[in-house]
Amino acid sequence: MSKDNYIFLGKKVEVVIDRPMGTKHPKHGFIYEANYGYIPNTKSPDGEELDAYFLGVDKPLEKTEGICIAIIERTNDDDDKLIVVPLGIEISDEEVEKQTKFQEKWFTHKIVRK
Repeated sequence: MSKDNYIFLGKKVEVVIDRPMGTKHPKHGFIYEANYGYIPNTKSPDGEELDAYFLGVDKPLEKTEGICIAIIERTNDDDDKLIVVPLGIEISDEEVEKQTKFQEKWFTHKIVRK
């Protein structure tokens, strides 16, 4: 994991949702069970913008702001994911695992918090 990503923990961030919940992954065919997108104007080790799950809502979104409460640090891949939620929402590690399992089940990872 890039330690640079730690700077987002506890911070307000904007998330552009390019894979709203309920949509299908273009290559792998699974359904996004949570809103998934990226943080504009960032760069992750894979060369793309830093990815984020936006949890704590039950409807598809296009663009939103929230607080980064955790990072899914993938240990067998260089594509970590921020966990962003609406202000005032708390989500346990168990709930993060449950809500991101549709994609994270294929990766060895740990959840990092402040």
